[in-house]
Amino acid sequence: MLDGPHRHAALRRRLPGITQKVLTETLRGMAADGLVERHVYKESAPRHVEYALTDLGKSLQVPLTAICGWAVAHSE
Repeated sequence: MLDGPHRHAALRRRLPGITQKVLTETLRGMAADGLVERHVYKESAPRHVEYALTDLGKSLQVPLTAICGWAVAHSE
């Protein structure tokens, strides 16, 4: 989500193999932790909801990039 807000379906397409339930639970947990904001733009069906990183969520870019780089460098 570093490139901006995304709808649930767009996030799901970017994460092959993830179930709707797991993605929803993960996003709710991230929102509860202050990492993601949930914006509802349309309450009636079909709902238009977008998820965006908060400043706290964006601050994780550098440490997570370092961890991913380390994992790739040390994988067999």
